Amino acid sequence: MTAVPGPGYAFYDQEEERSVLAVLQALLNSRDTYGKPQLISQARSFEEAAGERLNSPYCLSLNSGTSALLAGLAALGIGPGDEVIVPGFMFIATISTVVHSGATPVFAEIDTSLTLDPQDVRRKITERTRAIVAVHMLGASCDMAALSQIAEENGLYLIEDVAQACGGTYRGAPLGTLGDVGAFSLDTFKVINGGGAGGFLLMKDGRLFQRAYSFHDQGWFPGREETGDGDVIFGLNLRMPEFNAAFARAQLAKLDTVLERTRLVKSQLDKLIPLRPGLEQRRLNDPDGDCATVSVYLFDQPEAAQAVAQELGCSTLDKSRRHYYAQINALSPPPDQEAPTCPFQHKPGEKRRNTLAPGELPRTDNLLSRAVALSVGLSDSYLGSGFGASVRSDPDELSGIADRFSAAAAQALR
Repeated sequence: MTAVPGPGYAFYDQEEERSVLAVLQALLNSRDTYGKPQLISQARSFEEAAGERLNSPYCLSLNSGTSALLAGLAALGIGPGDEVIVPGFMFIATISTVVHSGATPVFAEIDTSLTLDPQDVRRKITERTRAIVAVHMLGASCDMAALSQIAEENGLYLIEDVAQACGGTYRGAPLGTLGDVGAFSLDTFKVINGGGAGGFLLMKDGRLFQRAYSFHDQGWFPGREETGDGDVIFGLNLRMPEFNAAFARAQLAKLDTVLERTRLVKSQLDKLIPLRPGLEQRRLNDPDGDCATVSVYLFDQPEAAQAVAQELGCSTLDKSRRHYYAQINALSPPPDQEAPTCPFQHKPGEKRRNTLAPGELPRTDNLLSRAVALSVGLSDSYLGSGFGASVRSDPDELSGIADRFSAAAAQALR
């Protein structure tokens, strides 16, 4: 296939170029300005556009999806002594931000949607639980109805990690607007991107916005005011650079076009792949809201899935070292290593926290070992989608991809 990292990458054109050059020209025009130049904020323009497109009253741009998650946790007041429930299939930033906040990640199983299993979430709630992180993996939503009900019944915050599902929906509502906060990534491997980096955070509540803003910009109040309504807190510098914001705004304008294409290609590819005994598709909690960046197939047996993956030159989803808990070294380090899980919270030689040994989430282990993901515009061999289609694939190419996968599946399932 003609591969690009994420589907938005394939739609680069003069719009991104013009947007970035406009920032450069504005900087050149103001280079002799005494003091801070009064420029139109590209970051603010992006926030307004993203808030409008995704139907959120508050949007905050940041330098990465990781920073968006961290700012969301800070806004909610998550910290030491708190527990946050996360899935065993995620991106490592979902865990690392919880750890850096001082809280403890508690891992729950996934179900056949490859997202959080609501029943296991209920089992993992304790008196210390403060929040649930719903990670919309591989472009598709969690069971937000069930998770929202659990959060409401137990007085918990619901955080949406929408890094891999920008533009996706659940029952008509944009992902990232159903929880208390919704964190997005604009990395190169995402649905749309910010020229290699960027992220943003959606919120419904003005107080949360103030806290997130202050955290992401050295304690300033919104608008970089010295004082305001809300909490005075120590902040960091996690702002989105102007070049990335300009690039991201051009990509955001193409979001519907990108999703229209990924959904068309996925629909065409899926129709060409016949299901058979021992092979089924991943269950989607809302098929209409799927970003359609990958098409995941589940085999009855891990051996069959691994044989198919090997034949296609990709890997089953349990092989990722940054998405699957059992492959993340920081969770299960070698016995002779005493490196802390968070350098700000532990001293060398202290007992480790935030660890999870392989095998502790048996359903997650089993599902991911049986899963093969075909790319539909998201070409990420590290995640597992190293074989499949691109947004540029024509019918002949899709037919060849389907034939290769079907032949490998037929051979493995004999």
